[in-house]
Amino acid sequence: MPCAAGQNVVGIRYRIPKAGWVRFRWSRQVPQDVKSFRVTMDRAGRWHVAFAAVPDPIPGPGNGEVVGIDRGVAVSAALSTGELLCCPGLPGRQQQRLRRLERRLARAKRGSERRKQVKRAIARLKGRDADIRKDWCEKTSTSLACRFDVIRVEDLKIGSMTRSAKGTAAEPGRNMRQKAGLNREILRSGRGLLVRRLHDKAPGRVEKVRPAYTGQRCSACGHIAAGSRESQALFRCAACGNTLNADVNAARNIAAGHAVTARGGEGVARPVNREPQPVLLPTV
Repeated sequence: MPCAAGQNVVGIRYRIPKAGWVRFRWSRQVPQDVKSFRVTMDRAGRWHVAFAAVPDPIPGPGNGEVVGIDRGVAVSAALSTGELLCCPGLPGRQQQRLRRLERRLARAKRGSERRKQVKRAIARLKGRDADIRKDWCEKTSTSLACRFDVIRVEDLKIGSMTRSAKGTAAEPGRNMRQKAGLNREILRSGRGLLVRRLHDKAPGRVEKVRPAYTGQRCSACGHIAAGSRESQALFRCAACGNTLNADVNAARNIAAGHAVTARGGEGVARPVNREPQPVLLPTV
């Protein structure tokens, strides 16, 4: 419900057309030049009022430092500086309660009052999980925008990565449960939200790099080999023996802007419709 602000906000009350004055709790300071606000209700049944105001971008520190960010599942964001950042989630007890409620929901009769109560309880827990993820993305993006002048990330297509694997009736998919679990973990790590907030807070300072072979290329010598990544967390170069965390190695390749092809060349498009060039033969 979008509404014009004007004189409709006084103290800790705002006036909604056809509803009157409603009290609310300030969560942050609101600028004076807001023109409108929007009242919404989330899936957990909580009401929110959002004031339309575009904040100023965060200025760069001016130190010329470049950071690469490798986003994953086990480690939400690995920085080229060696830092490993993990997006928190619900505490252990709340995760156990969420699983119990989901099992109870599967047994509840459709249309019953108990099923509605269980769905509301699940929505409250999932809403809390989303709040934790958003808070982490906001704090992490602010810290990165304040510390580095250039931020480089992989150009990942989150929508394609989390597409369902169920297939069609003619060609059914395989490993659907495993793919569904992977999709949940990808979305839970906040990959897309983190980059979106970086674009908002540091416009013009976020660069996207092609993700091809960033996890197989050695950040020290540039050798590319699939066997160099021995596990999810360990990278040992087959050529020079450089050993470090696999996510940090990929983040350093991203920071350097390396995008390579399967043949090991630089991933830069070159024209293929050129005229034949004469070859100068050595004189005898």
